[in-house]
This record gives sequence, structure tokens and C-alpha cells, in this order.
Amino acid sequence: MSEKDTQDLVNGFVQELRRGTIILGVLSQLKKAQYGYSLVGVLEEKGIQIDPGTLYPLLRRLEKQGLLESQWDTNEARPRKYYLLSETGKRVYEELCAEWSRMAEGIQALVEPNQKS
Repeated sequence: MSEKDTQDLVNGFVQELRRGTIILGVLSQLKKAQYGYSLVGVLEEKGIQIDPGTLYPLLRRLEKQGLLESQWDTNEARPRKYYLLSETGKRVYEELCAEWSRMAEGIQALVEPNQKS
């Protein structure tokens, strides 16, 4: 397998890992109200790259599922829709964090021996 083929495989797997964790990352930043573009910036500052074209549909879906509440702020020149965790969203976020910790520990136990050899 060529170096390019290997890198393409790795890039595909990284994309799969990111998709599985992006919801947790987004929820983690909505304990206080934020609008979409500010959320993109906050996530990028913390090393999580997300395209606005991915984020906005995700925010709408999470709101539809009852995890987020939103409110328009029309006091600025450009109206902005602010998102915030709902009570259900807070509970889901806490459960996802607990599951993430369990999974991370399990994966770490699997890969740690491989990193030492």
C-alpha cells in the first residue's frame, strides 16, 4: 500500500472519530448561550475544527431533539440566534461525559501496551 493510500485511510478514520465526538464538543460549550459563529471560534481555540456548514445543521437537529433551547437577539446590527443547553441537554451531556470517560479508559488500556513496544 502506498504512503498516499495509507494517509487516505488514516484521514478517513480520523473523520469517523471526529463525527463521533463533535456532539460532545458542541454540548460542552453551550452551558452558557452562544451563537453559531462564536461557537466555531471557541471550538477552534480548543483544537476542534468544525465547518459552519456542519455546525448549523447540527445545532438545529439538537434543538429539535430537545437538547438545546434558542433565542434570537435582535439588539445588534445583525440578528443572532443564541443556543443554550436545555435541562434535558444538561442531563444528556452529563451522561455522554460519563460514557466518554469509560470509553476513553477502555481504549487507553488497549492502546497503551502498543505504545510502549
